Amino acid sequence: MLRELNIRDMLLIDRLDLAFGPGLNVLTGETGAGKSIMLDCLGFVLGWRGRAELVRAGAAQGEVTAVFDLPPGHPAHMVLAEAGIETEDELILRRVNATDGRKTGYVNDRRVSGEVLRALSETLVELHGQHDDRGLLNPRGHRLLLDAFGVVDTGVVRAAWAARRAADQALSDATVALEAARKEEDFLRHAVKELDDLDPQPGEEAELDVRRRAMQGAARIREDVARALAALGPQGAEGAMMDATRWLEGAADRADGRLDAPLQSLSRATIELGEAFAGVESALDALDFDPRALESAEERLFALRALARKHDVLADDLAGLADDLRVRLGAIDGGAESLAALTAAAQAARRDYDTAAATLTAARRDAAARLDAAVEAELAPLKMERAVFETRLTPADHGPEGQDAVAFTVATNPGAPAGPLDKIASGGELSRFLLALKVCLARGNDALVLIFDEIDRGVGGATADAVGRRLRRLAEDAQVLVVTHSPQVAALAGHHFRVAKSVADGMTTSRVTALDQGQRVEEIARMLAGDTITPAALDAARALLDG
Repeated sequence: MLRELNIRDMLLIDRLDLAFGPGLNVLTGETGAGKSIMLDCLGFVLGWRGRAELVRAGAAQGEVTAVFDLPPGHPAHMVLAEAGIETEDELILRRVNATDGRKTGYVNDRRVSGEVLRALSETLVELHGQHDDRGLLNPRGHRLLLDAFGVVDTGVVRAAWAARRAADQALSDATVALEAARKEEDFLRHAVKELDDLDPQPGEEAELDVRRRAMQGAARIREDVARALAALGPQGAEGAMMDATRWLEGAADRADGRLDAPLQSLSRATIELGEAFAGVESALDALDFDPRALESAEERLFALRALARKHDVLADDLAGLADDLRVRLGAIDGGAESLAALTAAAQAARRDYDTAAATLTAARRDAAARLDAAVEAELAPLKMERAVFETRLTPADHGPEGQDAVAFTVATNPGAPAGPLDKIASGGELSRFLLALKVCLARGNDALVLIFDEIDRGVGGATADAVGRRLRRLAEDAQVLVVTHSPQVAALAGHHFRVAKSVADGMTTSRVTALDQGQRVEEIARMLAGDTITPAALDAARALLDG
């Protein structure tokens, strides 16, 4: 509900503070008094595009503040959450317009863009009038309005559409992948054969490199080790030491013990020399290798590295690459079968969607028939009993909301061609069509503040009374604001505001006054009689207010 509207220095308004109430609120006043300025200011704070020059002459800036009550679950809470604004049960919109044209918006004192204000406005306010392209005259919203009226569930169709899109995408992806794979089939088969022939193993490159380095190193040192072994053996140090020991032992008996210690040392040295000889001999055996083994290791190592470079992978990844290539070949070999399965799935998804969409179309046709009957029942009291309202369903591109285009059409007289609301109906007729349609569509919808801008234009008497009673019926479920020239409509309001224009010190300003019961009698009498209010007009005003 719109609780307050505060305006500062906008157009003809210098300062205005209004408190609206629940139910039906009306604004009356003479033509040109400034009633439309109120809507301009409200549209400004809601981010709507309107007049370029809004700041009152002589003021530095203009400002409008609107305060709304937000019950739990109101759609505005979701918009606020998406904008990162903490939600409360009170929503304060404020927008400032500078003289240079700059506009700055705030939500609960947090600066926001015009897009956020407009997103909020769609959940807060609905404007209806002869030049409104945001509400019932916009055919883009007719399908949604029909679904809401008929309580039509589009969830099954949305799910079927999503499944159809997913199946079509899977088929498309598989087709593209198979075509691409077939273009490189020869390469894949050659590469797989080449990899299978080599049969690379993880870690094999490092193992081969170690063996190769070991054999290369052995080739370089083996000759020196062999020379060392010969120097230590019987023809070298071992033989010399054996000769020395034999000679000393032969002389030891005549040396009075002086050779005992040297002989013991030679014995120990002989033992150490034998151990050294055995160790060198073992090392030489270990360094012994077949030159063909080195050649074989080098050839395989070079083959692994060349294949890795060819495929731009590490040698250790060649085995995994072979598996991947085999999978791609398998996809080609089994591609036709897989494609057939995906094609069947896509066709089944399309059939499921077509069935769901056809069911939705039938539900919409039923809802359209009920809406047409309801609107025509409302048109009779509005003195348009000869008019024909029709909700037309025509085929449209398939989508998540079905396959129907919906348009509200009218024929003002039987036998006359039907067409869009705003193209066929005159100003007064259009207003009554919109009101009848809104009465049928808006029952139970208390989320929006409904604003009607002179929707009773061109009607009077019993028709104006019928308009007022339908507006009051709408106000039972939602807050309704009406700009009206009709005394019959004004008399049915729960809250009445008078807009008047005055001139002081050469400055024209508009004032809005909330009327008490006595003031309402005078204002409705003025609306009935004009500038000269007669006793008869006052009596008629009281009669209207008494209902």
